[in-house]
Amino acid sequence: MKTAVSIPDDVFEQAQRLARRTKRSRSRVFSDALREYLARHSPEEVTDTMNRACAEIGELEDPFLSLATRRILERNEW
Repeated sequence: MKTAVSIPDDVFEQAQRLARRTKRSRSRVFSDALREYLARHSPEEVTDTMNRACAEIGELEDPFLSLATRRILERNEW
């Protein structure tokens, strides 16, 4: 889909340089950036990513480390 957006000149220039350096189109750079931004700000995506990471790591074998980690996570608001 094509759309028009206004962005600051400095952001445009940075995107232009990144596109040239990585040999991608500006459209691809902007699409990738927006996709990453949306993923970082979607609670479901964050949870899914954390679940995949935990599945890859596996179960913790150290009971002390497991308890300490649980206590830290329980004190933080997600």
